[in-house]
Amino acid sequence: MLLSARIDVGNADVAVILRNLSSEGALIEGPELPPEGSVTVFRRNELCVSGRIVWVQGRFAGVAFDRRLDRDELLREVPVPRQRFERQYRRPGLACHPLSEADRKMVQMWMTPEALRTK
Repeated sequence: MLLSARIDVGNADVAVILRNLSSEGALIEGPELPPEGSVTVFRRNELCVSGRIVWVQGRFAGVAFDRRLDRDELLREVPVPRQRFERQYRRPGLACHPLSEADRKMVQMWMTPEALRTK
């Protein structure tokens, strides 16, 4: 998941990338994250929940929410997956469609010994 979100720390509003969201917290990514233990407010669209930064490692940090999100709140923030289309790997063949009379004559011409010797 790669979604935009924001965290408020003190008077600073920081744009982050939401990598994972659960009912108890979030995994965020950003260039300038607050230090571990910082009190924050996590915002994503209409979701606004207070919490704290529980760990920071490089560009990634974990946010623990002060309250557990219910299922409806959680699912509102996760986009519906796009429909996947299954690829069909079929070999094109002569049996797919009935051959016209002109196509039959062309195939017969290609298969004659004279045509095969000239190639």
